[in-house]
Amino acid sequence: MLIPKSASSLTVSIVTYRPDRAALRDTLRYLDQAIDYAKRRGVLDAVSLFLIDNTPGAQGQTVINNALTESCSSAEHVDIVCGHGNIGYGAGHNLAITRTDTQFHLILNPDVWLENASLYEALKFMAAYPEVGLLAPMVVDQQGARQFLCKRYPSVLDLLLRGFAPGLLRRLFRRRLDYYEMRDQIGDVVIWNVPLISGCFMLFRHPLLVGIQGFDAKFFLYFEDYDISLRTAKHARIAYVPAVRIVHFGGQAARKGWRHIGLFLRSAVTFFNRYGWKWF
Repeated sequence: MLIPKSASSLTVSIVTYRPDRAALRDTLRYLDQAIDYAKRRGVLDAVSLFLIDNTPGAQGQTVINNALTESCSSAEHVDIVCGHGNIGYGAGHNLAITRTDTQFHLILNPDVWLENASLYEALKFMAAYPEVGLLAPMVVDQQGARQFLCKRYPSVLDLLLRGFAPGLLRRLFRRRLDYYEMRDQIGDVVIWNVPLISGCFMLFRHPLLVGIQGFDAKFFLYFEDYDISLRTAKHARIAYVPAVRIVHFGGQAARKGWRHIGLFLRSAVTFFNRYGWKWF
């Protein structure tokens, strides 16, 4: 069933796989605070929350129900989508994209905390600049150090260095990696036409997201955010907005074991085959 459309309505979709109850609860609590902040300031009317669980079996749904109970979500519509198995990150979000008809759609990771004013600032910016179809926030880690999740188009060397090289080798190529991570631009001012943004927080205009048919399910995990950034840029501007602030607890593929390394490399091949190989 489609959710009725309103002038300032928002869908939030979160894909989980073997979710951690406490981490998801905290993400939902911070989301709830940001929703309340935006509603009280008149930029947001209604919220639909979709929790898509890719965990096989019923364990994930139980964890999600417990996290929701503890976080007391204020969304007008909450839908837990489960039982489909591990179909991949982008395909999971697509299940929400096709079930709603709100003005905006937030792709959110279950390891992200939103600052109170984040949704307010994001929706205010989108209202002021209708040419923007996708917004990226300022991201910090749990210690408050800035993360650079906006990127330029990568080379194979960039990806290998950033994801798998030891610290000494990364330091030798520091200038190169800084350029890839846009450290020369990302700061406290708005950046227009960002080439690539991270999937941990992506605020889309929902009609645009539907128009480009959401995520490409060929990317099971990794690079689905790069792919959708490039497809979005054909139709609208992508903006980095530092007034929108989040905390991200995510890690790199190499730290997650061989299976994640394999998924990363497979998606990298798919990405470069589609958009062009750049070795150095």
